[in-house]
Formats: sequence, structure tokens, C-alpha cells
Amino acid sequence: MLRALALTLVVSCALGLVHTFGVYARGRGVKLQALAADGPLRAVGFAEGDTILSVDGVGVGSPAEVVGAIETQRPAPRERALRFPDGKVSCRWGETTACVRVYRAEATPDANVARAGLPQGATPEARLGILEWSKGRDERASGFYGQYQTYAEVLQLVASLALGMLLSLRRKLSLKGLLLGVALAGMLVALILTVTRASWAGLLASAFTIALVGASRRTLLWTAALALPLALAGLLVLQQKRQVGFIDTQEGSTSWRLLVWREGAQVLLSRPRHLLVGVGMDSLKRRWREWGMFDQGRQPWGHLHSTPLQIAFERGVPALLVWAAWLFVYGRLLWRLARGGLGGDWVVRGLALGALGGLVGFLSAGLVHYNFGDSEVVMVFYLIMGLSLAAERIVGRRQIAAGG
Repeated sequence: MLRALALTLVVSCALGLVHTFGVYARGRGVKLQALAADGPLRAVGFAEGDTILSVDGVGVGSPAEVVGAIETQRPAPRERALRFPDGKVSCRWGETTACVRVYRAEATPDANVARAGLPQGATPEARLGILEWSKGRDERASGFYGQYQTYAEVLQLVASLALGMLLSLRRKLSLKGLLLGVALAGMLVALILTVTRASWAGLLASAFTIALVGASRRTLLWTAALALPLALAGLLVLQQKRQVGFIDTQEGSTSWRLLVWREGAQVLLSRPRHLLVGVGMDSLKRRWREWGMFDQGRQPWGHLHSTPLQIAFERGVPALLVWAAWLFVYGRLLWRLARGGLGGDWVVRGLALGALGGLVGFLSAGLVHYNFGDSEVVMVFYLIMGLSLAAERIVGRRQIAAGG
């Protein structure tokens, strides 16, 4: 059962790649490659490089669908308009205006377009002022989760498991080795398409941990050699899709993290009680205005994007120390399991190696992501932990039986 569950986790993630690559191949929306200077889309603020995702909340896939959706009258929505911390409301649609939403480098701005304001033309492209368009492929891969960071963290954990199993195979040039290699390569490509830097770094730390603990020096050198082109490919995708460097303090998500980390630390250190027991779980959602966080509401509010800081902030420093001690004990168990010899069972040894690497990657990414608060991610983490504990118990029983 242990072997079946471990392999099922890897296989299920690999099968999910079909959806990920299918979405990327098919594309989404209408990417504006070139616009006329006097067209209606440019007039409302859209530009080359934007991808039209929806009109009045309905997805579109061609200029003809965009025109049809704009000219189709829909009643104004009651609850669907998005509200932001500063009180602003995104564009509404009604009988006379449509709300067109686009994807633009991490953001989804929108604008109102008059339903009767499109000029007459021979083609839908001419009516919208589109000179050239294509399918959009700029959005970050999110799998079935609908959220790229969640998908990236799950990929890091399962890819670590697949790598551990691959390195545990004695005959890597076999059908099992081929299937594991293909699955691992697909996970790496999908992880690159999530464009999530912390998860990239987490998997890199995981791979070197697995190679150091469970592989030969030659395999370690091969790991380093393969990591270099993958890192270059990731940086290229990062530049194309997000227009930022790997470490860029001026980039929006990085500067936002630096802001909330500073504000969270200030609240944590403001009172001894906060250091002892924290401010309370989920109190940030209700009291961030009282503490003047998120730049007095001028920045989007959320969590603190750091697992250690979030735990200390909500539950206190003693709780953080207990959490760290718990994971240290778990990591030591995995180390002993991976190094102690498992009777030639490549799946169980691969599980131990992959779990150890995944733990290192999970903790590394958790420095800048609150991945411990992501239910889908931590569910996979707990599943791997449960399998590892079962493996440790099985190995212990075998050793006792052999000694007896």
C-alpha cells in the first residue's frame, strides 16, 4: 500500500500535466499584437501586449467573440464588481457599456467600452482597431488549482519525490527509469511555466539535497550540469512573462513583500504579549487598518508571505520554535531513513530521499511564501509525511525481526 500510494502521487501529478500543457498550447483570450492609433481599444487605455480575457465576465477567444460580447446587452451586476482596500470599484457593465478585462504582466486591468461605440467595419478586427492578434500564452501555469503559487509548491514537492525515486533506481536505463524521467521533465517544465521564483529555488535546494544524501559524486555533478540550463531557461521565461529579474527589489511583488515584512515585524515587536502568544489567528484580516498595515491600505492586503513570520505573528515566537523543532525532528528521521539502507526497496528509499528534499524545498520557499497556510500544498506535504512515517515504522519492524 505504501508503494502504491507513493507512486500514485507521482503518476497523478504527471497526468495533470496534460491539462497544463494543453491549456498552454491552446492559449487563452485575444493577445493584442498591434493596435490602430485611433481604435476603440486604444482609446480606453489598452495597448500592445495586453490579452483580452473576458467581456462582462464571459471568456472570449477571438475578435469576433469580443465584438459579439460587447454588443450583447447584459444587466448590471450586483455582487460581481471587485472592491479594493481604497474603496475603488472595478468597471461595471450594463445596458450601454461593457466591461472588458485584459491580462497585463501580473495584473488584470479593465475598462468600459460603449456597446454602440464600435465603428462599422468589414471585419471584427477592423471594428476593434486590431491590426494583429494571437492567442494569449502569458498567464502563469496554475494547473487545476487556479493559482500559480499553489501549483508551483505542489510541483516542487512531487517533483522532489519523483527525483528521489529516479535516483534510487539501480537500473535507470529501464522502462521505470524512462517513465520517471519523462514525468520529472514534465514537472520541471510546468514549474518553469508557473514563473514562481521561490519554488524554483526550493526545487533547486531539494535536488542538491537529494543528490548529496543519496547519490554518487558523479550524479551530483550531473545534477549541477543540468541545473545550469534549467536556471537559464527559467530566467528567460521570467524576463519574458514578468519582465523582472530573479532578485529585483523594484518589482511589485518583491517591494510589497519587503513592505509587509517590515510592518509585520513592527507589530510583532510592539508588545511583549505579541511576542509570547501572537496577535491571534486571522486577526490580520480584521485589524490591519488598526495597525496601519499595507501602507495604510494603499497596497493590497493579505497575509505576510513568509511562513516563519506568519506563525510568529499569529501564534507567537514560542509556537514558531515548537514548529521548527517539529520539522527538525521530521528531517532527522528522513535523514536516517535515507542513509540507513532500506533493503533494496527503491520506492521506499526514493520516498525518503524525495521527502527530505521536498522538506528542504518547502522550508526554503516558505521564507518568502506562506506555503504552510496553503491548504492544497500542506495537504500534499502531510501525505508525504504520513507515508514517510509509515516507511520508518516498516523499516523498524524489519530491523527488529532481522535482529531477533
